[in-house]
Amino acid sequence: MNTPDNLLYSKDHEWVSVQGGAARVGITDYAQDALGDVVYVDLPRVGDQVEAGSSFSEVESTKSVSELYAPVSGTITEVNDELADTPERVNEDPYGEGWIVLIEMSSPVELDALLDGGAYGALIES
Repeated sequence: MNTPDNLLYSKDHEWVSVQGGAARVGITDYAQDALGDVVYVDLPRVGDQVEAGSSFSEVESTKSVSELYAPVSGTITEVNDELADTPERVNEDPYGEGWIVLIEMSSPVELDALLDGGAYGALIES
């Protein structure tokens, strides 16, 4: 499984790319592989408030529906509207074009609770 070292990861299989005071969030390569073909992403609205560990969206695949959990608290400032028409981008490019939301973090210290690439790799191997 692909686990880039420049990202942080939640135990719920979301990745985070820190961009100043914001966190770009998507699901990991491991998660998209486990889900199978993604057919729908329930996108939250810009302006929605999220809390770390709370559900903010769902991803539906040919196998199941899975909730997504916010890895950090804050305000959603951007959503990947492209996923409405092309949800398969989550499968094709989970760390790039398959990103889901951008969250303006209210408590960047929450990043300390996330895993680095090595720790996440160990988690998915166990």
